[in-house]
Amino acid sequence: MLNGINIRGNGAYLLNGQDIAGDAPSGVSPAEAKKGTISYQILSSHNSSDDDEHLNIKFDCITSHDITYVGIIQTARASGLKKFPLPYVLTNCHNSLCAVGGTINEDDHVFGLTAAKKYGGIYVPPHQAVIHQYAREMLSSCGRMILGSDSHTRYGALGTMAMGEGGPELVKQLLNQTYDIDYPEVVAIYLTGEPAFGVGPQDVALALIKELFPKGIVKNKVMEFVGPGVAKLSADFRIGIDVMTTETTCLSSIWQTDDAIREFYFIHGREQDYKELKPADTAYYDEVVTVDLGQIKPMIALPFHPSHAYTIEDFKANMGELLNETEERAKEAFGGRVSLDLNKKVKNGNFYVDQAVIAGCAGGGFENLCAAADILKDADIGSSEFTMSVYPASMPIYAQLVRNGSISHFIDAGVVVKTCFCGPCFGAGDTPANNGFSIRHSTRNFPNREGSKVQNGQIASVALMDARSIAATAANKGVLTAASEMDVKINQYKYFFDRAIYRKRVFDSKGEAAPETELVLGPNIKDWPQMSALTENLLLRVVSEIHDPVTTTDELIPSGETSSYRSNPLGLAEFTLSRKDPEYVGRAKAVKAMEDARKEGESVLQIVADDALKAALNTLKNTYPEISAENTGIGSTIFAVKPGDGSAREQAASCQKVLGGWANIANEYATKRYRSNLINWGMLPFIIPDGELPFKNLDHIFIPGIRKAVEEKSGSIKAFAVTENGLKEFTLGLGELTDTERQIILDGCLINYNARSIA
Repeated sequence: MLNGINIRGNGAYLLNGQDIAGDAPSGVSPAEAKKGTISYQILSSHNSSDDDEHLNIKFDCITSHDITYVGIIQTARASGLKKFPLPYVLTNCHNSLCAVGGTINEDDHVFGLTAAKKYGGIYVPPHQAVIHQYAREMLSSCGRMILGSDSHTRYGALGTMAMGEGGPELVKQLLNQTYDIDYPEVVAIYLTGEPAFGVGPQDVALALIKELFPKGIVKNKVMEFVGPGVAKLSADFRIGIDVMTTETTCLSSIWQTDDAIREFYFIHGREQDYKELKPADTAYYDEVVTVDLGQIKPMIALPFHPSHAYTIEDFKANMGELLNETEERAKEAFGGRVSLDLNKKVKNGNFYVDQAVIAGCAGGGFENLCAAADILKDADIGSSEFTMSVYPASMPIYAQLVRNGSISHFIDAGVVVKTCFCGPCFGAGDTPANNGFSIRHSTRNFPNREGSKVQNGQIASVALMDARSIAATAANKGVLTAASEMDVKINQYKYFFDRAIYRKRVFDSKGEAAPETELVLGPNIKDWPQMSALTENLLLRVVSEIHDPVTTTDELIPSGETSSYRSNPLGLAEFTLSRKDPEYVGRAKAVKAMEDARKEGESVLQIVADDALKAALNTLKNTYPEISAENTGIGSTIFAVKPGDGSAREQAASCQKVLGGWANIANEYATKRYRSNLINWGMLPFIIPDGELPFKNLDHIFIPGIRKAVEEKSGSIKAFAVTENGLKEFTLGLGELTDTERQIILDGCLINYNARSIA
């Protein structure tokens, strides 16, 4: 057991919601008892198939923000969308800082408002609320399911099972299709005890992520929070833990509910949306993780992942070793292109940070900010390098912080209070100076996530901490300090939700579409380019080879300033892998040019101006003389060990697609989300066993009969590395695919699949 967390190592029964047992009473089987979980209750009630093991889910509501909703609606329009068939909320919390992207961003907002009117949706203007706080306040309901095009779509603490996916999965819901998954394993997170002074929800979350992420304990599974410790946590505290479950790579989360959640709904004027959720008297879980909340201590997650977590106490005791490890990680992540110097921030035995931020769906909640304000009351953050910003998660929270005096405490201490905006979480706000070190109560601290630009020689880094310890550090003028070290009183504050704030500004169609409304498309809003169906054979060129243990979606398509181009598929594609492999775009375009010529019907050999590709084709002709421009597609692929950790953003896949990508090859995929994005954009999610690769960067790979292999559900697929010495055979896999997913790949993408279905 480390930091109060113990992984059982196998399945177990939970009896009467209290006792963990290896055996069930009266010989109840795991198959029967799994129906006693909260997860089963919710999933089965939303399953439209007759098969409990293969689910076809229909959600109650979907949500998007202004980086994702334009592409989703454009995709649905191309498939014949006439009206939103379920509530669809369009929030504006990512591209709302219009100084970045200028009119490009505001054009997206105008598009969103006109789309909400035309198709019958809900539009939340910029700076009113971050996507997940609005969903908590206005959309959640016990037993409900919500799908969002943001990876941190997590409302389990409020009794709502929510999932974050790429945009095409929302398109399916808009077209009355389903979210198709095998019934997931369910892991009990069994809470006992109660948090000590100075410990906040981010501390508990980081401790869990540290234990669960590296071991893959909950990957693509549901985390179900149960046990007597749940009752010791407020609704806000639970929400703060729950939103970070995304960083464990779980599929979703759900919590047992009680009077604290009833009160949440009452405060928000929606008491009818509360009902008690709890496991049955006998419930079976595929794994049990016990957490003694009383043993959790204030935590810090060092760059460049939330799982690089330590107690602040341990970090201080081992600063030299841990900082050196972090600097080595930077060399690996950035290929030695920049130098990260953290040891210089240690002065007289203290570690000095440059910046602090409390923001967004993780940090900007009412209780977090009240606690931080109490710690900073009568403090002074100083006039040196150290700065601090806070971003309340919604205007109703902001208003209550004004009314109870918390905003005054921040301002008096020298803290800058900003509007409801997700920017600090993805590099569009509060980007630190070169070699700056920021501590943040936000969701992620991936490389470049804070907005630095390695391609320009600039590097900064982020550590994740709880709002309480961030405030303690600020009170000590940037000296890293755990909240547990402070002699202050953290009060309990009553929250009053002012619904009128939304009533005055949010457009709600009440589900009524106005088809006569004209969509307003700014010059940066572009339609998706046409995409080809899968050919009989494929010739792929490897255009990037990544051997990092994990490749994040931020590395596949950077966040930050690129967000302004998320409504322009070709414009955004120019940034693909720009921070990880700057040569990728040029290489992919060169391959795409030959594929474009092939589609014009020219002879494969005649169109080739590239000597390496010509040599590959000549080699192939000796064994496969039948290959032609009609039956053999030419595309690019990347190899990565474990791609797709992090964001749900579909653009990590679609940008490769519009540049001519036809596949990824990986040892495994970090998340279901990323693999689903590849499939929905018609890209083959190949798997190759861990070990020495039969190809290298810039090599060609020939896959004969690939279309037939997909159609016939082949378990293994024959492929050849095309070398100077001939063809080197190896085997690729595709993993499990539903019939619908196979057809999407065959058709070339979800847009083509829907167009064919309509035809």
